[in-house]
Amino acid sequence: MDRGIVRESLRALRYGGPSVVLEVLSRAYLTYAKRTDADHVFERDWDVLVVLDACRSDLMACVVDEYDWLTDAGTIDSVGATSSEWLTGTFGPLSPEHLREVGYVTGNPYSGDYVDETGFAFVDEVWRYAWDEKRGTVPARPITDRAIAAARERDADRLVVHYMQPHFPSVPRTNGGEGISLDRFGKESLSVWEDLRFGWRERADVWEDYLANLRYVLDEVALLLENVDAETVAVTADHGNALGERFLYGHVAGVSMPELREVPWCLASASDRGEHEPSGYRDTAVSDGGALSKLEALGYR
Repeated sequence: MDRGIVRESLRALRYGGPSVVLEVLSRAYLTYAKRTDADHVFERDWDVLVVLDACRSDLMACVVDEYDWLTDAGTIDSVGATSSEWLTGTFGPLSPEHLREVGYVTGNPYSGDYVDETGFAFVDEVWRYAWDEKRGTVPARPITDRAIAAARERDADRLVVHYMQPHFPSVPRTNGGEGISLDRFGKESLSVWEDLRFGWRERADVWEDYLANLRYVLDEVALLLENVDAETVAVTADHGNALGERFLYGHVAGVSMPELREVPWCLASASDRGEHEPSGYRDTAVSDGGALSKLEALGYR
């Protein structure tokens, strides 16, 4: 067995106590005894699909009325409980003809392993060259800039724009939530989810960071929609996060529960006013190890 898994399990037992057993049982039940009938986004009508990573539907419901350009059209059930599952379930079923019509701008490092860019109109993996080492994530502005440039300069019938927020760490509120690498495991808090699981942070405090991160990225989406032309823009998420419901935290592969699978489906329109000039970014590829370190910084190990 992998030593990292053993150490993580022992740490969970040390700080989590009996609740860890309940977490394991809950995860097993929600993985093998429950199933979610997923909604496939490519079966819906949109020109631009904005994906807000790890955005719960109830999180969006808290702020949607603050944005008059955004219409709450309800919720959908995601094809996955994690980004990797969403990428596989979303792009995998597309025929080569449909895939050739799709452009994908993404800040999510999982694209390196779960997206075969040769089939797309184009794939812009912004995480490869715009990663912010200090924040441990890809800020929203590079995604906005590259998506605007793609909409103006590239040829694709449908554009998918994948922001990393509101996935932790929270960019506007940095009091916790950062991931760490394996070589620092056990020396400090692993992530916001371990803090919450072990009672080191209050749920209300984590929720406020989560909300702040969502507002941060929605401000960027507003800028995006003022600088691209699209009759129909859909704003959704790849998955949600569990904040202790059913003894689970973060996002857990294979699990079927509303906190992970029920995501927002909001609608908007876009018109390019030509008022924002995207910044240029040096397209510097990273190795597989670089991709791994970025996933670790987001809490994936």
